[in-house]
Parts: sequence; structure tokens; C-alpha cells
Amino acid sequence: MGRYRYMEHTGEVGVEAWGDSLADAFAAAAEGMFAVMADLDTVRDGEAIEVEVQAADMETLLVEWLNELLFRSEVDNLLLKRCEILEIDDGHVKARCYGERPDQDRHRLGGGVKAATYHLVRVESHRPYRVRVILDV
Repeated sequence: MGRYRYMEHTGEVGVEAWGDSLADAFAAAAEGMFAVMADLDTVRDGEAIEVEVQAADMETLLVEWLNELLFRSEVDNLLLKRCEILEIDDGHVKARCYGERPDQDRHRLGGGVKAATYHLVRVESHRPYRVRVILDV
């Protein structure tokens, strides 16, 4: 299982995530991003979407993965809570992500995330598995 923490960065939010595998670290980075957008304790995981992304390298994959999640949450009108990585290898990630439609009476919404950026992005594809990304908020 992965974990994450926030890093201070001027005008933006940095997320550093880690786990027992690269899949755990990518899933934890997504959770860290979702937690900026809403209090995840108030979000149920009753609806699922499939997400698949390809990129030239792992750093680009991390950024594109998070941006695809932002896009899909907007298009599908979902607050995402967690992702289960089904496949991950050099330049490819496939996942099933869970969440629910926003409910202003029940959800405690945080700030919006505009995009994951390439600034200071980092993926350590070996033990310990760690990723870092800066979010434009």
C-alpha cells in the first residue's frame, strides 16, 4: 500500500508518494492529488472507471496519468477516491479508479487542481519506490 505527503512549493502543491511497488507509488500519488480536491473520508467508491495511459518515459507517464485522471473526473463528473493499478511497466499504466458523483451536502470539497506539471517530476523505479510531482492549483 502506498502513502503520500505534501511538499511546500510556492503557489502550488507538491506530492511525494511511495509504496512497496511502483504501482503503489502511482496509486498513492493519485490519492494525494484527489485529497487536495476533496476530503476523501466523505467520498464513497461506488462507481468505477478504467484509465489507460502511455508515455515515452516514466516521468512523463506519471504526469500524463494524473492529468488523465483530472480530465476523466471532470468529463465523467466524478470525485475520485482511489485507484487500483492493474498494469504498469515502462511507459504504460492501466488502472481502475473508484469514486462517486459530487454531492455538495455530503462532500467537503477542497481546492481545485488545474494540472500535474513536469516541474521537479521524479520517478524512482526501484526500491524504495518513490514519485514526486507538482500540482498546479
